[in-house]
Amino acid sequence: MALEIDRKDNTDFSGKPVTNADYISRQEMTESNARSYPRKFPFSIVKAKGSWVEDVEGNKYLDFLCGAGTLALGHNDPEVNQAMIDLISSDAPLHTLDLTTPAKDRFVHKLISLLPEAMQGNVKIQFCSPSGTDATDAAIKLCKTATGRSSVIAFSGGYHGMGHGALSLTGNIGAKEKVHALMPEVHFFPYPYSYRCPFGLGGEAGVKACCAFFERVLKDPESGITKPAAVILEPIQGEGGVIPAPVEFLQTIRRVTEELDIPMIVDEIQCGVGRSGKFYAFEYADIIPDVILSSKAIGGTQPMSVVIYNKKLDKWQPGAHAGTFRGNQLAMAAGCVVMDRVAKEEFLADVRRKGDYLRDKMYELKEKVSIIGDIRGKGLMSGVEFVDPRGKADALGSLPASGEIAALVQKKCFENKLVMEKGGRHGSVMRCLCALNVSDAELDTMISIFEKVVIEVDSEFSK
Repeated sequence: MALEIDRKDNTDFSGKPVTNADYISRQEMTESNARSYPRKFPFSIVKAKGSWVEDVEGNKYLDFLCGAGTLALGHNDPEVNQAMIDLISSDAPLHTLDLTTPAKDRFVHKLISLLPEAMQGNVKIQFCSPSGTDATDAAIKLCKTATGRSSVIAFSGGYHGMGHGALSLTGNIGAKEKVHALMPEVHFFPYPYSYRCPFGLGGEAGVKACCAFFERVLKDPESGITKPAAVILEPIQGEGGVIPAPVEFLQTIRRVTEELDIPMIVDEIQCGVGRSGKFYAFEYADIIPDVILSSKAIGGTQPMSVVIYNKKLDKWQPGAHAGTFRGNQLAMAAGCVVMDRVAKEEFLADVRRKGDYLRDKMYELKEKVSIIGDIRGKGLMSGVEFVDPRGKADALGSLPASGEIAALVQKKCFENKLVMEKGGRHGSVMRCLCALNVSDAELDTMISIFEKVVIEVDSEFSK
């Protein structure tokens, strides 16, 4: 018989306390085999505040995952929660489809006000179903409708969601192998990744090669690729391993797409809303894209996704894209609080400072061990790539990526009460997606745990 739980005091009906293992066992019996996080973090969370979560057994963990970057101000921020409480207490509608409300009007105008000045008077917003995947699908539909074209250009290492259309634009092959006949006419181009340069060059030469390849192929009448409806990229690849696009690359993509009248979509779902130390990561390159995808943190802890786009693309008809839950009023109220706080320059400067401090400490750690190959990122979006020191270096001197080592580091971090996620090629990159208002003391705690674990794992693999 299945375990029965009294959820008031977390005991079974014999009075015995229920453990993490009990909850995980119940979850395994009832939830899809596609679940992922419980396999890495086998606990049941009962409380969460700021950068900390507590499980049903009373253990407290430092959360450097924060809903995959969704919780910009951490768990249960008082001001964010109060905005939602006030909305509920006012008897305001909570579900409105795409009907307007005062809460929605405030959200829209706040969102527009934080765009680069050149965009502010020239955009429209499409509210989508709650996940970033739907924003990706909506943007592709929009650009195909506006241009009358069918092909789309994406980049190796990119991640744009797990829906049928969004998955076709995602680089990860493992996620696609069992799903046949994805959206056709998607062409993947190389993305600059100096440590594992797709052209085997690395550094500035590798960036210039990516830029030249993109421009030459799109302008080549014999390339075999028809003029696309859109080009989509992440200014900082997240799931691909925390790889920031060089400024020159972003500026080249923007210049070429403008010259050829191809809409440029920037996916800011993970790297946006202050994560990079700018409100939008594309701002580092001083470019103006045609379309911005935003989700995760933009909803202030609640489900929300939007497409912000140039008015010239607004060619679709009423009902061309819809979604029952595109009117999430709680997300709009909470999102306004997050935007107000995160967009302040002193807040963003602090994100940059803390990110630089964290990476400096990781560079120091790299000098002590043999299993760290590369460290990269911007703001509080950082990645540490683990390598096998026993493997053979490639022509650039880069050792083989090691998902095995990264997985062991992740497991031992969890055992030491630190929650962090992996990503990148072969799952070899440990990623920082902590709250943007994480304290210096909490950063130091994370660094202390991480350093202890990495040195321990290094001793096992460097013998």
